[in-house]
Amino acid sequence: MQPIVMDPGSTSLEQHPALVLTKRQSRKRFPEGCVTLVDSEADAIHGSRPDENLYAALVYGPSPSSEGLRLYYLVRWL
Repeated sequence: MQPIVMDPGSTSLEQHPALVLTKRQSRKRFPEGCVTLVDSEADAIHGSRPDENLYAALVYGPSPSSEGLRLYYLVRWL
């Protein structure tokens, strides 16, 4: 997959600490319904529950997809 191109001038796309619900950590993008934004990386790490497929991550978005969904892109797992 191509690296994420981040637009420093964007007013709608930002990096966010988050909790991501996924069974596969090999995925690089996630629909909005699988992502819960949190206040800090520490909150994300504290809230993660890998045994329940809930992982701490730094994500970029939300970005509209061609299917009409809003997606978040994985920057890195925390």
